[in-house]
Amino acid sequence: MAEYDYDVIFIGAGPGGYVGAIRTAQLGLKTACVEARETLGGTCLNVGCIPSKALLHGSEKFEEAANGTLARYGVKLGKVELDLAALQADKADAVKGLTQGIEYLFKKNKVDWLKGYGAFKDAHTVTVAGKDYTAKNVVIATGSSVTPLPGVEVDNDKGVIVDSTGALALGKVPDHLVVIGGGVIGLEMGSVWRRLGAKVTVVEFLDQLLPGMDGDVRKEAAKIFKKQGMELKLGTKVTGAAIKGKKATLTLEPAKGGASETLEADCVLVAIGRRPNVAGLGIETIGLELNARGQIETDHDFRTKVDGVWAIGDCIPGPMLAHKAEDEGIAVAENIAGLTGIVNHDLIPGVVYTTPEFAGVGLTEEQAREKGEIKVGKFPMMANSRAKTNHEPDGFVKIIADAKTDKVLGVWCIATVAGTMIAQATQAMEFGATSEDIAYTCHAHPTHSEAVKEAAMAVTGKPIHI
Repeated sequence: MAEYDYDVIFIGAGPGGYVGAIRTAQLGLKTACVEARETLGGTCLNVGCIPSKALLHGSEKFEEAANGTLARYGVKLGKVELDLAALQADKADAVKGLTQGIEYLFKKNKVDWLKGYGAFKDAHTVTVAGKDYTAKNVVIATGSSVTPLPGVEVDNDKGVIVDSTGALALGKVPDHLVVIGGGVIGLEMGSVWRRLGAKVTVVEFLDQLLPGMDGDVRKEAAKIFKKQGMELKLGTKVTGAAIKGKKATLTLEPAKGGASETLEADCVLVAIGRRPNVAGLGIETIGLELNARGQIETDHDFRTKVDGVWAIGDCIPGPMLAHKAEDEGIAVAENIAGLTGIVNHDLIPGVVYTTPEFAGVGLTEEQAREKGEIKVGKFPMMANSRAKTNHEPDGFVKIIADAKTDKVLGVWCIATVAGTMIAQATQAMEFGATSEDIAYTCHAHPTHSEAVKEAAMAVTGKPIHI
């Protein structure tokens, strides 16, 4: 009889856990994955990345039809109406297809799905739905959940004050949506409902949107979203919320202190961030403590200080992004199997899937300047032939390079397809590219990506098209 039931148990079937479980199984290890949700894929697939992209895409189509921009292409429409139920059904269809896809991959790779919440009994025993399962290695991949805002109680069923899960499932378009938090989730969901007809006000504690992104990108974001019709209340904090019937009244005051004001809304989205899911996991029973931010600390290989226990994804330090968790899932699987699994945490791209998209990788200009002398090249999308032809003039590409070595330190772009464009920059940086390397790489014409080449040329002061 085997000493353990499994070689590896992953707790959580989000992008980190399910990818890691498939990889360990591919490497010949007996693997199980614990998941309490009815479907696999975690927040990302069920109530995060995927359903939000379905609504973003659908709302873009609706806005194009509703505001008459299709007429310039010779597409003439009569009265345009929104069928929100159909849009929500399309979203559900996308989620269903992908979650079932993971279930198929689990079966194909012989990964056992242990249904229920998992908790540690000891370092090698996980209790799921009253039954104990043992494993030589246990990987914590429990992800994160919405950070609550003190004094503002979320109730997704009532639909007045909601979190991102509730904002994805609204049954009607609110007249006035107030988004608390000017980060990725707030701006994406705000964009969806603005395009579908809501008045949208974004309340952000900091004096600029998109914390963590490059300063130029953040400044441009405010201009773009204002131009699209969003009202921005920056440098503002929410101190309380009262609900009366189907309306909420928020109390606001300047972040730096001052007179308070009130703001009425049909719907309030609380999107101030996310925090690790560690409650009820029983980590204290195995002698694991959390850091000041409530995260589990690991070494470079994703080992915790408890032998045989590993951790990946949103519950450990680093950006809370699905692709970061996926890469860590593969790396931890390879480390457990005795191979070498590495994630370069300096090159995790970040993308905001609004219109246009905002994307970046590596250092911001502010961070790079602190480290030494730099050169910066910028190229506007309005000078890019494909963007111009498509009537997509907003944005730019910005490349930051070391002044002495010309090594690329950071790339930031705003463009309709910035999320796709950033992959090229990330790969170039992974290979230690200089701006000259990118400038001398042939880019297909006409493409948005030519702006990356021109920005690289601009680092040494010689773009062609401006």
